[in-house]
Amino acid sequence: MSIETEHGDCLAWAARDPSGILSPHKFNRRPVGNDDVSLTITHCGVCYADVAWSKNLHGDSKYPLVPGHEIVGIVKEVGSNVRSFKVGDHVGVGTYVNSCGDCDNCNDRFEVVCEKGSVFTFNGIDADGSVTKGGYSSYIVVRERYCFKIPEGYPPALAAPLLCAGITVYSPMMRHKMNQPGKSLGVIGLGGLGHMAVKFGKAFGLKVTVFSTSISKKEEALTVLGADKFVLSTDEEQMASAVKSLNFIVDSASGDHAFDPYMALLKTGGTYVLVGFPREVKFNPASLILGLKNISGSLTGGTKETQEMLDFCAANKIYPMIEVIPIQDVNKALERLENRDVKYRFVIDVEKSLK
Repeated sequence: MSIETEHGDCLAWAARDPSGILSPHKFNRRPVGNDDVSLTITHCGVCYADVAWSKNLHGDSKYPLVPGHEIVGIVKEVGSNVRSFKVGDHVGVGTYVNSCGDCDNCNDRFEVVCEKGSVFTFNGIDADGSVTKGGYSSYIVVRERYCFKIPEGYPPALAAPLLCAGITVYSPMMRHKMNQPGKSLGVIGLGGLGHMAVKFGKAFGLKVTVFSTSISKKEEALTVLGADKFVLSTDEEQMASAVKSLNFIVDSASGDHAFDPYMALLKTGGTYVLVGFPREVKFNPASLILGLKNISGSLTGGTKETQEMLDFCAANKIYPMIEVIPIQDVNKALERLENRDVKYRFVIDVEKSLK
């Protein structure tokens, strides 16, 4: 539960209307329950979801709206039933903070697709009827089940984007067995999600090809991220040279684009995973049927695999590329994000800037 007041003890930045402009706000978080963890937020990643709901692009925004679902902080209090965390631990919170806990998906620790609906970290309706508020704030109270241990020594600012961008690509890559060394992966779009797909692909031993409409991303894809090949997707000759060359495709592009040209790049039995959010998905049935191909969509991930992903990143020294900002620059950052002017994730230094 959160209580609206401009005199609360939780400092935040909130959108008040569909302009999406954020400004300082105060409210009260719920008291810490027996199963809760209260953490002081140190960092919060900036995701396109923050833009979408701040501006009411989905038509269901509840104002004042406090965005942010890539949260990292330090535990300041735990409930009497909490066993996994103690005061002082570094903890993360991702895209959801509650679920029914009883359905088949929840029992499989895949709570993101809870059959009764998971509760989003912000702009969701929690079990007590209150509207959830996210990580553009000084602290948050979350049930233990939906908190994650940040591995010792992993920089908190770098951990934040893993809790949405990282798990969004890691989850389907593991589910579709993309961790097979020597196989080939195509990554469409080189933003917050796409650059993490490249990093995971290389860590899995895959041959990675990046597809982009922007030639300006070639050098960074190859020299900084370590991709094996870059294809300018507007170049028909380059696209033709890649036909039937890929075992897997991770499509992170949210802008509208044709699907048939990319489906043609898959080998027989190849898998195409969509994690971006274009307005329409349209392809010729022959693109799917003739090559025995598979197409799949994916959200973020369950609590079990999110912790596994964090541990994998720490063990393999996988770090997102970020630009750290003070919260006072968040409106400019959201505007730059809309214009795709970020490499590759903004992270708000909440601890130092939210006063």
